[in-house]
Amino acid sequence: MITAQPRLVVSAPSSGHGKTAIAVGLLAAMAARGLSTAGFKVGPDHTDAAYLGLAAGRPGRNLDPRLVGAQRVAPLFGHGASGAQLSVIEGAMGLFDSLTGQPEIDGTAAVAAALRAPVALVVDVAAMGHSLAALVHGFRMFDEMVHLGGVILNRVASPRHEQMLRSALDDIGMPVLGALRRGDLPNVLPSRAHGLVPVAHRTVEAGRAVRRLGEAVAQALDLDRLMALANSAPPLPGPLWTPSEAAGEPVESRVVVALAGGPGAPYTYVETAELLTAAGAEVVIVDPLRDESLPPGTRALIVGSGLPEGYAEELSANHRLCAEVARFARDGWPVIAEGVALPWLGRELDGRPMCGVLDISGATGEQTVAGYREATAPGSSVLAPAGARITGYKQHRAVVSPRAGTAPAWTWSGGNPEGFVWRQVHASQLGLHWAAAPEIAKRLVAAAVAGPSMPSTLTPPMPVPQMSGGPAQPAPSGVPGPAQGIPGPSGPVPVPVGVPGNGPVPESDPTPTTGPVPGMVPFDGSVEGGSPAHGPVHGMPAAAGPMFGMPPAAGPVLGAPLAGSGMAPVNGQGPGMAPTNGPGAGMAPSNGPGVFSPNGPISPRPGSGTPNSGPVHGTHNPGPSHGPGDVSDIHPTSDLPIPS
Repeated sequence: MITAQPRLVVSAPSSGHGKTAIAVGLLAAMAARGLSTAGFKVGPDHTDAAYLGLAAGRPGRNLDPRLVGAQRVAPLFGHGASGAQLSVIEGAMGLFDSLTGQPEIDGTAAVAAALRAPVALVVDVAAMGHSLAALVHGFRMFDEMVHLGGVILNRVASPRHEQMLRSALDDIGMPVLGALRRGDLPNVLPSRAHGLVPVAHRTVEAGRAVRRLGEAVAQALDLDRLMALANSAPPLPGPLWTPSEAAGEPVESRVVVALAGGPGAPYTYVETAELLTAAGAEVVIVDPLRDESLPPGTRALIVGSGLPEGYAEELSANHRLCAEVARFARDGWPVIAEGVALPWLGRELDGRPMCGVLDISGATGEQTVAGYREATAPGSSVLAPAGARITGYKQHRAVVSPRAGTAPAWTWSGGNPEGFVWRQVHASQLGLHWAAAPEIAKRLVAAAVAGPSMPSTLTPPMPVPQMSGGPAQPAPSGVPGPAQGIPGPSGPVPVPVGVPGNGPVPESDPTPTTGPVPGMVPFDGSVEGGSPAHGPVHGMPAAAGPMFGMPPAAGPVLGAPLAGSGMAPVNGQGPGMAPTNGPGAGMAPSNGPGVFSPNGPISPRPGSGTPNSGPVHGTHNPGPSHGPGDVSDIHPTSDLPIPS
């Protein structure tokens, strides 16, 4: 199938040049002209994607080759861009940067090459003159697979300065797509410490910020020329991605699955709700910050990694929902928790009482832990079978103690086990993109249909992986006894406990980010579709054994590659993005009020809970925002900042 889709990548030489504000403003300006638009963010960042979605009028989506596999980027883009007259893809960091140190796989340039999308380069020229031409020429020539279609000048000092810069770029034949003076681009986006919550709650502040950015961009940029550049993108051939095809046959009984979020956006990736719906669930939004009860008839709860840690006070203050979640988990219903939802299920976070489902406590640390993990499920759970492998992303400051229970959620190479599996609870600070493993949705819906199971069948005996501070010990069979309970909101709640004698395990494991893309690594340790000269996974010889030292029979790789996918070399730098993958089919329709709609807003289900008294936004104290100096645990040999 060949699909024509006008599209444009907005990137920059590095973070801090203003690409987020310009990408959001461009979408808002085009939407004000009456065009149907779609916004995308390269990488795992929930916040930028949410504001791009707010400007476009449809949920923003993430394109992350590391999380979903390079072969799925173009099909996922085509699915999310269906019906849009313009799609804007905001890059992460600099055009040729990568959080993992492998820009040929997961950098913005690799995504632009996979989508065959022209690039508009935003440059902060406040302290630049004719050297701008040398910088732009270098970016244009660095990778022949990337088409640099023009430059947007930001923070121009004066008309004379602008004329000098235009003359320099004219000498190298590079079009100028617009120029913004110092102060033209208002600093109006809410603090990143708020995350996507202002969008999820549809605050006046978020809406006003998007509108003002749209007005600034409309006055300073050549919108007609930008639209012509987007229209120059060639059609995308290749396979389609659709939630129904990815999830397979739905279950016969339709069950209610509560997904954490707000009326404006879920606290997870958009495809999660689409896959759950395709698997047979009725997805209903519940806001842990405002709703005091789960939606009526809820049979499973999912809290994604997009909920910011800075809202711990609001999470703790919602006593009624905490009590109901504790009963829900204790009764054996499925609960999947990512990011801050792990300490939310614990006893306390920074001294504030939480749900009390797990016997853990959390404390906010000084450094931000950020990076990808190639994770393996050590045992079977409601989320994955034993031995299943998938790549996730984590970014958090909260440290929980103990770090893992007798049945951990995940293990990964070079690090300690993390998270908890108890009854049908799966809790970890690792965030997943379900498009990489759509079978998760079907597995969860099937568990919701089956309902609570006997504890003895939910926690099978299994060895505890080796952790620092003590030897491995066998896990007890069944649910921990009453002596291990803690006072919960409605009485003692049995909980899993950490390995005796280990104590808290520091979050200090290195991030094995130099390894494979999910779904792209066969068990022999080579990179599928790549040249043998690129070397084996993690630098290990092929004879050393498969990934993580597991035999092929140990378990499946979550999210198998699409048939016919391959890796094409990019500028001789190793395996790159395959430019032959095509877009997906149309968007899943809305199922009515209270059901997540990928094409429009999310309405709370009637009767799903009474909002807490007083607004959440405005009383929240998220703490300081984090700059590059707050980053740790990204890559063993790098000090790259958190992508923006």
